[in-house]
Formats: sequence, C-alpha cells, structure tokens
Amino acid sequence: MYFVANWKMYGNTADINKSKSVIKLANLKKYKVSKIIYCPPFTLLSTFCDKVKNSNIFIGAQNCHSISEYGAFTGSINAKLIKSTGAKYIILGHSENRKCGETDIIINRKIRSATKENLKVIFCIGEKLSEKRKKNTYNVLRKQLINGLKGIKKIENIIVAYEPVWSIGTGLVPKNSELIKNIGNIKKILYKFKKSKSIKILYGGSVNPKNVKELAKIKEINGFLVGGASLNPKKFIDIIKKSII
Repeated sequence: MYFVANWKMYGNTADINKSKSVIKLANLKKYKVSKIIYCPPFTLLSTFCDKVKNSNIFIGAQNCHSISEYGAFTGSINAKLIKSTGAKYIILGHSENRKCGETDIIINRKIRSATKENLKVIFCIGEKLSEKRKKNTYNVLRKQLINGLKGIKKIENIIVAYEPVWSIGTGLVPKNSELIKNIGNIKKILYKFKKSKSIKILYGGSVNPKNVKELAKIKEINGFLVGGASLNPKKFIDIIKKSII
C-alpha cells in the first residue's frame, strides 16, 4: 500500500519535526512493506529528505516545470533541481494545477521531464462533477491517461492517482461500486495503450481516518493520496493503520 501525503501550500520545519511518530511507525516490521511518501512544499524538500534519511519514508515534490534542463525561468523548479534535493517522487496533473491552466500536453511534458530524471510520478486524473453528471467519466479518464502518458517509456515509474475533482476537499467520497468500476476502467485503458498490468492505482479525495477502513476493503486500490489529514501525524497514522488489515 502507498500512502502519499500531499501537504499542498502548507507546512514548515516545525511540521517536519512533528512527523517523528510517522517515521517511527514506518520503521516497524509490519509497515515496512508499505510506501509512505511525504510531498511538502519545495522549500522543505531538502530538510525533509535529511530528516528521513535513515527511515522507511520517501520524499516527493508537488509539481515541476516542463523543461528538463536548467534555464532562465524565474521562480520555476524543474525535475533536475527536485532530484538534487534527494526527492524520489513527484505529483503531477493534480486538479488544482489543471484548474490553473495545466493542459494534458503540459502535463505530458512534465511527466517526460520527471521520468528522464528517474523520479517516480504520481499522475493525478479525475472527472469534474459536471462530467460525472453527464456520465462522461470514462471518456475524461481515457483522454487524460492517453494524452498524459503519450510517449512515456518508463511506465514502471508511473503511479496513477484517481482523484474525482468533486471529491477533493468536499468530504464527498464515491460509492465503493463506483470506485471499483472507475479503477477497473483505468486498468483496462492502461493495459490497452501501455500493455501494463502492474501500474499501481491510488485513490485520493477527502480520505480521512473515518472512511479509509471502508475504502481499504476495495482490493483494486493500491493506496491513498491524502491531503489535509496528512498534516496531522495522528490522523495520518490512523489512516495507515486502518488500511493495513
């Protein structure tokens, strides 16, 4: 199981120090088979990498520039710079960034850039509420997957996070039957276009200690992308413990 903590634009060094209890948990034999990944803001990447150096926790970034080489792009950070901090993972295609103008083409360039640096990509896809109501979820997911992964050869470096846009931060979670259907379709699409059955599929969207036990029963789900709850070590630990049955 994967547990990805997306801190978004929150967090400071004090929050890193609070993660001691999660680090301790990650080193226990029972949880070593899991992947616990913290994705803090860029400003904390190096510090967090140093903090977890001798633990079973990994660090990732939340986005990157689409250009893989160094250049005159004021305020931007590319995959090469992220890799230099010690980070191993990166979240790309998140709906919050899509909402700010990231297209499938831009996301594809970013994925190419990140895989070139051997970063493992947590590739976010998901439908809006209006698309769900029009029963257009399958077509939306198919388009995002095909366009986002176009030309990507290092498919072993891709993890897909299914995050229905209407579920993020709203407290709304799809029904189990809906998740099984949509994740099943994602796997079929990936197999058809990438001939891969091994890509891990995570779920994200209002994951918390109260609903995760039920979500973890869905065998199609390989882990969770956790937002707000991941900033609270106790809640994050509860999510991890309740998922490992």
